[in-house]
Amino acid sequence: MRRRPSSAYLGAAALLLSACVSNALAAEPTLSEKLALLAKAYPEAIAEIGDGALILRDGGAALPIDDGRLKSHVEKLEVGDIEDSLSQIYPLGPCAKPPAVDFDPGRIRSEALMKRLYGDSAARVRRDLVTVDWFGERLSVTGRHGVASALQAVEAELASRPKLKRYLVPNAGTFNWRHIAGARTLSVHSFGAAIDLNTGFADYWRWAGRGKIGTAPYRNRYPLEIIEIFEEHGFIWGGRWYHFDTIHFEYRPELIAIARQAGSSACR
Repeated sequence: MRRRPSSAYLGAAALLLSACVSNALAAEPTLSEKLALLAKAYPEAIAEIGDGALILRDGGAALPIDDGRLKSHVEKLEVGDIEDSLSQIYPLGPCAKPPAVDFDPGRIRSEALMKRLYGDSAARVRRDLVTVDWFGERLSVTGRHGVASALQAVEAELASRPKLKRYLVPNAGTFNWRHIAGARTLSVHSFGAAIDLNTGFADYWRWAGRGKIGTAPYRNRYPLEIIEIFEEHGFIWGGRWYHFDTIHFEYRPELIAIARQAGSSACR
């Protein structure tokens, strides 16, 4: 006959479970805290957090934070709101492992917010483009919100590690007003706030699995110190995604700030 667990055992197990849940919740910033970090990341654009909406400095309509719709993961990718875009905590650090199913921190975006931050057309974004040096190449990126200076800081830090240069050049592009492959949403390249590295080391879920995510084995061939340096300067890496795109980095300082506050680590 199987014995029933003792009350002492059950009590200890309950305390342990409670502690684990409490620790997990303590590490997860509230939505209000996430929004405060979002506003801090874009002070030139976001004036304040209003009643359920972001008030922007461009004089346009307030942007709803949560549209109130219960969405699937695919729907969040297609029509994500601001709350959706902050819902997954990005993991930081010099480690890489296969992400959990549908774990795509940063791949969920509010396109409405991105357009307000950087411009709602190719012509509008082009007005703010600047040229920066990238290991002898000339890149066009947006001059808004510190993107250009952050990329220059990444280049300066990587320049002290010459053995990494072969992974970095030739680059595969920065500004390019286009939709994400297989989707109706705009790529962050459209806003001049992303860079793709040397395609010779790229791994991409569509290539690996012929468009079927369940058949795509995760792989990364970029040195992790490259990822760590980009993250230090406000860029997230597409290799953290279940729908992985290891060539890709985009400027999302709010997600890096949220990750730091949460103590989120890719090495755990």
